[in-house]
Amino acid sequence: MTRRRPTSLRRRLVIQLLALSAVLSALIFLAVRISADRASEETLDAVLGAAAVSLAEAMRGGDRDGGSVTVDLSPVTFSMLAAMGEERIFYRVDLDGRTVTGYGDLPLPAELPDALAPRFYTVGFRDTELRVAAVRRSLMVAGRPAPLLVLLGQTRDGQEAIAEGLANRAALVGLVVFSAAAIFSLLAAGSLLRPIGTLAEAVGRRGPRDLRPLRDQAPAELSPFVTALNGFIARLRGTLSQTETFIAEAAHHIRTPLSVMRNEAELALRETSDEPARARLRRLIRAVDEGARSAGQLLDHATVLYRAGQQEMAEIALGPLVAALVERSRPIAAMRDITLLPSLPAEPLRIRGDAVLIEAALRNLLDNAVKYSPPDSAIDIVLATLAPAGGGAGAAMAEIRIADRGRGLDGAAPQAFTIRFRRGSNVGDVPGSGLGLTIVAEAAAAMGGRFDLSPREGGGTCATFALPLPG
Repeated sequence: MTRRRPTSLRRRLVIQLLALSAVLSALIFLAVRISADRASEETLDAVLGAAAVSLAEAMRGGDRDGGSVTVDLSPVTFSMLAAMGEERIFYRVDLDGRTVTGYGDLPLPAELPDALAPRFYTVGFRDTELRVAAVRRSLMVAGRPAPLLVLLGQTRDGQEAIAEGLANRAALVGLVVFSAAAIFSLLAAGSLLRPIGTLAEAVGRRGPRDLRPLRDQAPAELSPFVTALNGFIARLRGTLSQTETFIAEAAHHIRTPLSVMRNEAELALRETSDEPARARLRRLIRAVDEGARSAGQLLDHATVLYRAGQQEMAEIALGPLVAALVERSRPIAAMRDITLLPSLPAEPLRIRGDAVLIEAALRNLLDNAVKYSPPDSAIDIVLATLAPAGGGAGAAMAEIRIADRGRGLDGAAPQAFTIRFRRGSNVGDVPGSGLGLTIVAEAAAAMGGRFDLSPREGGGTCATFALPLPG
């Protein structure tokens, strides 16, 4: 199944604005061209009409010689037309229906004009197109009125040149408008889409545990999206809260029955003298221990994964916290004759961190140290402040080192032990799930700290869990 490429709102908006600009530019060109043609035609018609009226008014009738007619082709009349360009001029003068001068084949208008009100029409004449003005008046000839019709035609080469020049200017105006509109389209698209980028930036700046509703001002068009996003955040917050509650309840409901089962098995082991039954009970107790440890570490891992995205950072006195965890581990260590030797500073050594993550990490480190240490050995727990390397810039660290005399790393790379479900090759006979050090590494990374493993001089392992101190 092919994946559709995401559509770009910016591209769509710019294309639509450019298309609108192109249409507007074309309309401007057409409007200017049509207006220019009409204006030039009206102007030339006015000049042509004025020349025809002037020519008609220059006609004089007579009473002698059978009613003669004087035609005065004044240079002024033709100079008016010459001002419009180098054009060809044709005229025709009819008196009482007969042509008295001019081009007798010049076509007459379809309708005769009113007195001295020119009528304009366009005709083809002698392989060219003429614009003709027709003027009619009454002329006294031999003592009686006779109708006089004057036709004055002119070619339109000059008009076409004027129209062509105006059309070129109109095209230039349209191009300028389109170019300006293209720049405006890019700017408008950026301006219109800027609130979306601002909203995305506001969401992106939030930390992994910031599930507050969005309060940033957004345009009215984005209000449905902001409302839906706030609704999703509220549902996510509720789901995460339910998840945390479920993890805590699951830990309680799993550990409690296993503890009861182990106690009952130990009680049965004390009360029975049958050796095969005692062997089976010992295997049952071992299986219960492995199940309880695996279940506990799986739940711890789920808790760490959840808290890594929903940290509740607070000021923590690290010294008392480490001391409390050491005291909690003493009974288990005492059962194997292992001595815990804490070395804590007098001051509480305050840091900012998530108490749940820190407790999970340190509890697993102490549990590993006790589990893999031989009887009658000691585990050193040291809390100290570590300055930046070389005295350079950087945050000082609160470092917790837990050093045992256990089986060591057996030559394996330290990073291999932080992989989930990965255990050392020399601990196959010891119950474990391979999640303890994974939990420690993920807790350190979630709080901006670090976790290191290294062989201890003289045998054993040194685990270092460090967290940044407040600047």
